[in-house]
Amino acid sequence: MEQKQNLNLNQGVRHPAAALWFLLLLFGCGGLGWAPHALSDAAFDLAQRVYDRPNGRDLVTLGRMVLTEKGRPPRIREIVTYRLDKSGGETANLIRFLDPEDIAGTGLLSIDKAEGSTDQWLYLPALDRVRRISGDRKGGRFVGSDLYFEDMQERKPAKDRHRLLGRQTEGGILCDVLESVPVDPRESVYSKRISWIDPDTAVPQRVDYFEKDPNNPSKRWLLRSKKRNQGYWTLTDSRMIDLASGHETRMVVDVALYDQKLPAKLFTSQALADESLESEYRP
Repeated sequence: MEQKQNLNLNQGVRHPAAALWFLLLLFGCGGLGWAPHALSDAAFDLAQRVYDRPNGRDLVTLGRMVLTEKGRPPRIREIVTYRLDKSGGETANLIRFLDPEDIAGTGLLSIDKAEGSTDQWLYLPALDRVRRISGDRKGGRFVGSDLYFEDMQERKPAKDRHRLLGRQTEGGILCDVLESVPVDPRESVYSKRISWIDPDTAVPQRVDYFEKDPNNPSKRWLLRSKKRNQGYWTLTDSRMIDLASGHETRMVVDVALYDQKLPAKLFTSQALADESLESEYRP
């Protein structure tokens, strides 16, 4: 692989005072120029490896979202998540808040379609209604966290142009550094993402997200710990950081159960509005 060790990947980065989630691991720089796709196969293949990493037919997790900002005590939210890989390349995700009382019952349903688009619905118990999230709210913050609604969506590798920037150590692991830029800038709030990926596990260790400033990331996702569970890598502790304010969203997974034979009916607007329909599947 071609090495570009002279690139200073930390140049101009504003480090926060404090250090899912990715969630997802959703992996853009005008003026750099792009090689033809045939010449960037290694970069695309790496992005595809991350996307294709085995994670079971379905997954249930129980954990916490911890919101931290300077001058305030941490706010802890208990959450349960469900994921189902459907036939034909469609993926469904349901997130439900369990505690504290002011957010308990709030849920988000995301349906990632095979062709790359995503439908999302939010349930707010106080209003007792489900509302669809419009496409122009990709950059809206999810329930006051540092995660955008776009971060809660699956992103297929073909939606970005990828290139390798070299290798760099992150979290004690020598990673492949992958730059990803949206093919259609209108389809993402991010202009660029740079990912540090463990080549042995295809698990990202860090992702920098760029919005308006092409030289300085606006957010940074960091993996703090992972473990092997039922033969799959589970990301047990990760953080999304707003680099301007230092506000941080930490995602902790306490329990992860794969291949539970979750039913498709769990991932409907009816189940989103009535948590009793999914409570039996909780860990």
